[in-house]
Amino acid sequence: MRYAICFTPPPGDPLTLAAAGWLGRNVYSGHAADHPGLKGLGVHEIAFHTALPRRFGFHATFKAPFRLSEGANEAMLLRELMHFAGSMEPVTLSGLSVGRIGEVYGLILDRPCVSVDHLAASVVQAFDGYRAPLSEAEIERRNPERLSAPQFSNLSRWGHPYVMDEFRFHMTLTGPLLARDFPRIEQALKSHFDLVLTEPMTISNLALFVETEQGAPFTVHSLHPLGRVSSRKIA
Repeated sequence: MRYAICFTPPPGDPLTLAAAGWLGRNVYSGHAADHPGLKGLGVHEIAFHTALPRRFGFHATFKAPFRLSEGANEAMLLRELMHFAGSMEPVTLSGLSVGRIGEVYGLILDRPCVSVDHLAASVVQAFDGYRAPLSEAEIERRNPERLSAPQFSNLSRWGHPYVMDEFRFHMTLTGPLLARDFPRIEQALKSHFDLVLTEPMTISNLALFVETEQGAPFTVHSLHPLGRVSSRKIA
């Protein structure tokens, strides 16, 4: 069993539903979803290019997947996550749009956001005591020889290279692509997601994701609202 602490919108959010269709799986139910029919990109191509992110589901990672440390259990993790979430304030993200990081497309911010960087770093620090040390095989899977010095330091200290100063908020939507496919994929992604990205998005919860066994799809175990109960808006 592995856990991860992430952000994903609520189950009925239009962005959640759009992402489920694009990726072909709903991260809450775990059920398959139909890919959209998009001009210039066949359903079989979408299925191929989304195979990797489909297993992980639609999310932004704050605390990367980890096994529980010795002496820790799920009930303890849940209590701590509930307490932590109540101590942090929601974060509103402006400028979220389809973009590319290296060979991968996803939803990214068009400018840095100090508040989300602080939230992500706080999650990494607060829950590191629940993380079992990485095995040698897990370290090797991160291709440490390709990491920069700060990234390797993060891997050794926090169990993931892309945290703290190396963190960049993103919600992955494809696996690695060939450069020749960039224009078609980008156009298809924008036609599918632009309508649900017209307003700023608020990170109003932390989601605990679970992988029940090695290689199994990740699903949302529970949502934990950010902010004190007394200060939350009641719909």
